[in-house]
Amino acid sequence: MKREITVAAEVRATRGKNEAHRTRRAGQIPAVIYGAFQDPVAVAVNPRDISKIIHSATGYNTIFNLDIAGGESTPVMVVDQQVDPIRGVLLHADFKRIDLTKRLRVSVPVITEGEPKGVKQQGGLLEIITRAIEIECLADDIPERYVVDVTELMMGQAKRASDVQLAGSVKLVSSPETVIAHVVALRAEEEAAATPAAEAAPATPAAGTPGAEPEVIKKGKKEEEAPAEEKGKKK
Repeated sequence: MKREITVAAEVRATRGKNEAHRTRRAGQIPAVIYGAFQDPVAVAVNPRDISKIIHSATGYNTIFNLDIAGGESTPVMVVDQQVDPIRGVLLHADFKRIDLTKRLRVSVPVITEGEPKGVKQQGGLLEIITRAIEIECLADDIPERYVVDVTELMMGQAKRASDVQLAGSVKLVSSPETVIAHVVALRAEEEAAATPAAEAAPATPAAGTPGAEPEVIKKGKKEEEAPAEEKGKKK
């Protein structure tokens, strides 16, 4: 989704670990912009600006303007990031130039709303199988999310990707048969139905019955039955 957001960037003259450390010490992070049949450009940006975009409602689907000092100003998307595994801070980002006249392929979140009749009336369980679908569309038509109403679902019924209402230039890329959510029987009921079969299984032989004695006990008996003279020799 195209947003009226502009992020300032500065060109980095050199690359490498030392340069990256200097960039971070200056309060910025290294990044690279590429795509649209142009050469990649190494830049430095404010990590707070990029984190806000990544954690916004549109997330990675946010199209914003990257304004490079003394250079180009172009719409881009965040396509990759590197995060410190300990501190959780942003360390690096990759941006892709976006041609607003071309169709894009993106993944859009899908959420459900309503309580299924199969849950209220039949005691079933609503399972969410897929939380996003892939679509293709123009940049201005990328939605924040899709909402699927599951109120009418009964036991054994499902909502699929083909049930998602698309608009504008949007075309579904995911398989139409992809299950978004369905109503199933509670697992407790299934386990209860399987219990009689488990009870019919042969019982383990009780202690004292033939074949029930552990082997170590048999060895112990042999030692007890050995003549006292032989025991003395062993000592």
